[in-house]
Amino acid sequence: MEKEEEKNIVKEPYSEYGRYTYADYLNWEIDHMVELIKGEVFRQAAAAPRRIHQELVLKIGSQLGNLLKGKTCKVYVAPFDVRLPVESKKHKDINTVVQPDICVVCDPEKLDELGCVGAPDLIMEILSPSNNKKELQNKYEVYEESGVKEYWIIHPYEKTLLVYTLVEKKYIPSRLFTLGDLVPSKCIKGFVLDLDELFEGLE
Repeated sequence: MEKEEEKNIVKEPYSEYGRYTYADYLNWEIDHMVELIKGEVFRQAAAAPRRIHQELVLKIGSQLGNLLKGKTCKVYVAPFDVRLPVESKKHKDINTVVQPDICVVCDPEKLDELGCVGAPDLIMEILSPSNNKKELQNKYEVYEESGVKEYWIIHPYEKTLLVYTLVEKKYIPSRLFTLGDLVPSKCIKGFVLDLDELFEGLE
């Protein structure tokens, strides 16, 4: 498993500061998607996402887009840079830049021409064979630390969904949702995901 995880990490020397920053990220010329998590670079698979992954992104993104039309909250799908600053919003001080499959941002002040700076209200990740345990663990930690209110993890091949809800700065996991479940969001009013509809026809 360790060898598989290492395949997704870009093997390049650290910057002069020991870890990469968003300032470094902006200067890279890369022909594939990468994410920066606590200064460490994670490279996504060179091939395009699988069909089922893209169908789920489209289904959920369309549902959220229709629900939020004309409202303050906005939905974005990858590639879309989300910078998660700890103390400073300066490029050289930010060491985490992720591209969630789907995110919802309800504070317009967090949006700029480069994407989002600060925690989205809701983040959804759809698992694929290229995801690895180290990446998922690190994302869980930075989403919790930065204040993402809800973190949804969808497993398309097992047809399951797990929701982490932020309570007093700590994530509380839901039960494992599956076919037959209607899953409401606590932070996006009116959003309910019907898992029968979501996974219908995805074989």
